[in-house]
Amino acid sequence: MSASTQPVSKKSHRWPLTAIIHIVLAVPLLAWSGFFTLDFLLSGVYTFPRTSRAITLTLAVIILSYEFIYKEHLTRYSSSTGIPPQKIVLYSCIIPYMVGSLALLSLVFFS
Repeated sequence: MSASTQPVSKKSHRWPLTAIIHIVLAVPLLAWSGFFTLDFLLSGVYTFPRTSRAITLTLAVIILSYEFIYKEHLTRYSSSTGIPPQKIVLYSCIIPYMVGSLALLSLVFFS
């Protein structure tokens, strides 16, 4: 059999782990985080338990964004895709965080 007539094997269309983290985990988590962080800031109730929860949530978002989005893209995909890791962080982390904040603002102003 010649090389041109060999059957092409079909690869399964599984998503890589980073795509699952970006889409399934990071985007909803960051939108939720933006919603509740802005809720904390706008509420005016700055008790110790609420403040510590908001700080913990903010630190968790920063760690998630850096460890699982920025570093993962920097080490594995930056050279092959040509997309800088800052752009991935913008689309996977910052924009969903802002959308969550804007969702709360729209609920406050339009209700």
